[in-house]
Amino acid sequence: MACLRMGTRLVVAVVLALLFGAPPARAAAPASPDPAVPHKSVYGKLASIDKADNAIVMKSDAGESLGWRFDPRVIAEAARFKPGDAMIVIYRQTAPNEKRVTALAFPGSAPTPIYVNTTGSRIVVRSSAAVGGVCGQPGTGTISEYTIPSGGVAEVVEACWCCSAPGETCTPGNKSGLGRALLVQCFK
Repeated sequence: MACLRMGTRLVVAVVLALLFGAPPARAAAPASPDPAVPHKSVYGKLASIDKADNAIVMKSDAGESLGWRFDPRVIAEAARFKPGDAMIVIYRQTAPNEKRVTALAFPGSAPTPIYVNTTGSRIVVRSSAAVGGVCGQPGTGTISEYTIPSGGVAEVVEACWCCSAPGETCTPGNKSGLGRALLVQCFK
């Protein structure tokens, strides 16, 4: 049994390395990729969490099995959810072989948009209204800011959000939704 589990871990590690070729997602970094790099999202269901390898595997709505590696504090928060739960991975494609995750969202898991800071440092979440149903547009009006300590939680009621390091700024370009979102990494 131990041999089978070790073999499974090795397969997961190899698949993750081949798919992404990048180290695990890390806490908020001061350096930011080009803001022109679009946000992308993958929708699906949680397939499994491997705490020993700090890995999360999801089955996308397109039928693909996708995996990501995260810091243990992200894995600990994600472990609250069970296989089959709806899941969204919000990321930026920063290079052909690199995806940097902003957040893991679990829609429907809370009656309001709840954001959990798993970055490992204090962050600021900025939120605003959508313009014509679209986030990240000029003319959004008032922008609200919420400082969230490491491990802290905030509720955001506006339609759009983003997160940044304290003293930096970002444009609320992600759509809010009912449920919990684990903030993994913030960008300018």
